[in-house]
Amino acid sequence: MFNILQVLTVMLIAIAMALALAHALELPGKMRLDREAYYATQSIYYPGFTYGGACEPIGILSTTVLLVLMPSRSTNFWLTLVALLGLIGMQAVYWFFTHPINKFWVEGENLDRFSSDFFSFGTNKAQAESETCPPDWMELRDRWEYSHVARAGFAILSLVAIVIAIS
Repeated sequence: MFNILQVLTVMLIAIAMALALAHALELPGKMRLDREAYYATQSIYYPGFTYGGACEPIGILSTTVLLVLMPSRSTNFWLTLVALLGLIGMQAVYWFFTHPINKFWVEGENLDRFSSDFFSFGTNKAQAESETCPPDWMELRDRWEYSHVARAGFAILSLVAIVIAIS
């Protein structure tokens, strides 16, 4: 059972890394797009990347279980802890930098209730409605793109740490 948990954890972290790395690798090409092309490109990520993102919280859970089962103060314990902290770092970057911008990219999309609630989570509707000028799309683009580079870095760190820990 322990081996199954190890493989499952590696797979979940690998999927989380693949999604974050895919966004990061698109950065050079996407930075060349004009406003209209960039907005059109952003709409392709929903729902695939959104649903794939479920691997992150499940990965945190499985990594936590794995950490509890590791012999404390062993090298494998510390590497598993590094993997867990990397996954938590990914979440922190997402919720503080990426998520607040996602509402702009899904605007006009036909979202189901769950997705609509998810993308509006944490937004201040009164503040958003009182804004008199639209946000600078390039500032939003840069924040969104570079946040994914940071997320990819955390994900790579997590994957490397967990693979070494279980080998």
